This record gives sequence, C-alpha cells and structure tokens, in this order.
Amino acid sequence: MNTRTSAAEILDAVLDGGSYASWDRTPLDVSPGPEYAADLAHAREKSGIDESVLTGQGLIDGRPVAIIACEFAFLAGSIGVAAAERIVTAIERATAEELPLIASPTSGGTRMQEGTLAFVQMVKIAGAVTLHKEAGLPYLVYLRNPTTGGVFASWGSLAHVTFAEPGALIGFLGPRVYQALYDKPFPDGVQTAENLYHHGVIDGVVPVGNLRHLMVRALRVVSGDTETPRDLDPAPAVADIPDRSAWYSVEASRRADRPGVRQLLEHAATEQVPLSGTGQGESDTTILLSLCRFRGISCVVFGNDRSSHSVTATMGPGALREARRGMKLAEELGIPLVLVIDTFGAALSKEAEEGGLAPEIARCISDLVTVDTPTVSVLLGQGTGGGALALLPADRTLCAQNAWLAPLPPEGASAIVHRDTTHAPEMAEAQGIRSIDLLREGIVDAIVPEYPDAAEEPVEFSMRVAGAIARELAGAQRGHGGDRVARRMDRYRHLGLRDHR
Repeated sequence: MNTRTSAAEILDAVLDGGSYASWDRTPLDVSPGPEYAADLAHAREKSGIDESVLTGQGLIDGRPVAIIACEFAFLAGSIGVAAAERIVTAIERATAEELPLIASPTSGGTRMQEGTLAFVQMVKIAGAVTLHKEAGLPYLVYLRNPTTGGVFASWGSLAHVTFAEPGALIGFLGPRVYQALYDKPFPDGVQTAENLYHHGVIDGVVPVGNLRHLMVRALRVVSGDTETPRDLDPAPAVADIPDRSAWYSVEASRRADRPGVRQLLEHAATEQVPLSGTGQGESDTTILLSLCRFRGISCVVFGNDRSSHSVTATMGPGALREARRGMKLAEELGIPLVLVIDTFGAALSKEAEEGGLAPEIARCISDLVTVDTPTVSVLLGQGTGGGALALLPADRTLCAQNAWLAPLPPEGASAIVHRDTTHAPEMAEAQGIRSIDLLREGIVDAIVPEYPDAAEEPVEFSMRVAGAIARELAGAQRGHGGDRVARRMDRYRHLGLRDHR
C-alpha cells in the first residue's frame, strides 16, 4: 500500500463538518542541532503543520470527542519529546473533560534524531492512556499505513477497540530495519492489517470512507448510552413450561437449524460492532465477541457460535482468553456483559492441554464471579462441561426452554456409569439437566419459552431472548460492584443446601 491518508483527511472523514477545534500550542523547543533543525523546517514545509501529530476536539454525530491524528508527511510521523508532550496533554485534557478519545496513529516509531529520550516518551503516553481508560472513558484506535515501532508497541495497541486501514503495514519492527539487521527481507504478508485481523491482534479492517459510520456505532455502545426498555414480557412461571423429557431438550438443542448467538445478534441487536480475538495474537472461530445494544441497553456480548462449533471444533484456551477480554472490556467501559452458552464442551486435544485449557476455565470462572459490571448469562442450547461452566456465573441467568446444562454430554455420562452410550436418555433425566430442573434448583432465574421449538421460529425466538436479556439487564444494573459480587457469591454458596438445613 503506497497511499498515505493525511491527518487532515482523517479529521474530515470522521468528524462532523466544521466541528474540529485544535488544542495544539507551539511545540516545545527541543534545542535541535543545525542538521535536525533543518529536518524540522523541511518537515513543516512539506506537511504544512508544525509537528507530527494534531490534537483537538470535535463532534461525531453530535457527540463531543477528543481526537489525536499522526501526520506521516512530518518526519514519517515519528514521535519525539514535543509530539509526545502534545499527545499526553491531549489525553489528560480528554480525561479531565470526560471525553471519549479517538487516536489514529501512522508512524515509523520514535524519532531517531532525539534518540533514547524520544524512545522513553512512549512510557508516559501509555500511562496517560491507561489512566484515561481507568476513568471509565472509551479509547478507540484506527491504525493507518504504516504504523510500526514504539508507537504500535504502546498507545497504538492499548485501545478498547482497534481497527486499521486496508492493506496497511502494521508491525513492531519495520521491514527496512529488519532487512538492515538481518540482511534478508521480512516474510511477505505478515505485517499487514488483514493478517493481524486474521490472528486476532486487531478487531477489523475498515476503509477510511466507512470509518465515521463505524465510530458512530461504536461510540453509542462504548459510551454507555442507555434507554429504559419498555414493554418487556415478564418471566414465565415454571408451570407454563411444558414438562417434556430431558432427552427431548437434548435432541432439540442439537438441531442444525436451531438459532444461535449469530442469529440473536442479527435479528434482535442494534449498533453491532464485531470484535476479533484476544488482542494478543489468538482468535477462535468457535466463538463470537461483539459490542451491541439490546432494547436500548449497551453491552458486550460473548458467546459460542454454533454455526462453526462441532464435536471436533470446540472451545479452546484461546476462546476463553477472548471471553476474559470481553469481561475486562465491559468492566473498563462500565457497560453490562452478556454471555451466551451453546457448546458441546471445551476442546479435548493435545493443543488445548498444552495451551492451558483447565487454568483458563478456572480464570474465567474467577473473573466472571468478581467482575465489577452487571452480567447476564444465557443458556441458549447445549451447555456441556467446563466450557459452559466458565460462562455461567452471572447476576442473572436465563435458559431457553430446550437448553440444558450438564457436566458431560449425556452419552459421556452414560459411558462412565453404564459403560455404554445407550443409557444417555436415562442419564439426562437423572442428572436434572432440563431448563425446568435448573430453574427449580435456582441455577437459572428464568426460562425463555419456545413455541414449540426455537428452530421453528428463529426470528421470534431471538426477539424473545433479546427482550429477556434487556429485562434482566435492567434489574442487574441496580446496586454497586461490591453488592453484585456479594450476591453472586451468596447465590452459589447456597445452591443445593436448602433441603439440607
């Protein structure tokens, strides 16, 4: 990719027309020597601006935001002391004024003319970004061609949500430096926006022309805009749920045409912003992570994607690490978390064991029990083993009528107890895995009806689930973090004990 999108073009593409107001002052005097002073003078003449970064405030669809945009035409967008001070001052002002922060780096890294002093500036920029996020304020990044070095390795990689230009060179070590150090070219196709998206390092690849629309949607969710949901159906009583066999539910949950989390979002969610991967080089195709809204309530959604899930393609440790990213994202943004369970179970493989599957299940449970944001879990279909348990503990738990929860698939339980799989229906009945059994035991709080099977009414069922999620989220948002954690702990502390006291 040879084209360069300028800082001014980014401001024009993203902000409401005429809304930009610069925050920039005359750059710090870094006492450059004659040669560096000539470089700076040439950079100002070439780029038409006074430093490698522009900062200011504007509106996106009428919403005030702070914005930082690098200019590659100014010494390859490199960051020295003056640019770093400008960036940090802007971040601190955005934090003080409680503004969402949009950053669009394009840079060859730190400024070589200023050496180590420029290099260590990345620490204060990263620190300022972290404090901005700790204040519960959104930080969104759009990486442009190219973004490398210390910029990518600091404030370019700390966003809640990260997108990049199509075809952009994105990487830690620039290819020219790699060639000089190792006397061979960097492997083709690695340091591209598309490859990093494929590997779960960034969340998406978006043309500049589509960036504004994406930012509008993302800001509606991450800024926590909330409407009071109306006309929500009350939870049905257990007497209103048909008393069918457990095996009926197992078979219904395994229908290939049963709607899953993807259909739930397609039919019933608004302002969707799909995310990808852990941000740390892992991406699992068996799950889905997204920002969205249900009935006007912003949330982070993480769920098992049944369309890519099978006996041989199940949740691995990377999927659970992505779930934990979703938990952290919801907590940092102060918006609810929705977890959708629809899994045959966690992966059984050499790779899963060596990747730390069991410890990741433990960490997921631990994080979910203590996460400081409202949570709702939804048993949408199959709920098997540790993969399901890792997503279960929440403020409120919903269960579709034909969903179920068990330590193993009924066939596995039959193999342990009877040394065959023919007793699977009996084991399903004996283990109390049905929605009405789970409600009776206090494991779930409400059942979402199916008339008579979700596969026969995918749109209506998805809308019903979304309404139930909104109803439970509206209730779960009451109270404070300590209260929520105490209630979660109390709930599981007393499960199974009420008949033994």
